[in-house]
Amino acid sequence: MRAIKSFDEFLKSGIVKKQSPDKSRALFLISEAENSFEGLKERLEKIGINDKNANSIVKDCYDILMELIRAKMLLKGYNASGQGAHEAEVSYMRILDLSENDVQFTDQMRYFRNGMIYYGRILDKVYAEKVVAFTMKIYPLLKDNL
Repeated sequence: MRAIKSFDEFLKSGIVKKQSPDKSRALFLISEAENSFEGLKERLEKIGINDKNANSIVKDCYDILMELIRAKMLLKGYNASGQGAHEAEVSYMRILDLSENDVQFTDQMRYFRNGMIYYGRILDKVYAEKVVAFTMKIYPLLKDNL
């Protein structure tokens, strides 16, 4: 896996475009992330993590974080689309002053999520536990940034 480009590079290449802030769409994404986060916590409490649900838990965690990042981008007047959009959104975490380790771990989540969706990759309980711990740490930081 190669290092993720800077957010400015995504802007220059046209993957990220400047637009008017979209507060209503951002508020929708924030609400979705909050609902999904509460649902994730319920699921973890009632079922826990196992090898059978590891993929869906990792996907849910990734989607929750990306919804918050997209919301912040929309509030600031940015929109990513097309090939590389998810990488651009992960790169935006640097603009939010999250650590490079956090950016790299999120990029790894993106890479593994794509592997699940497009190549049938199966993740295990151990990785899903790391992702959940990471999500529990990063979610409040992203929320505070909104």
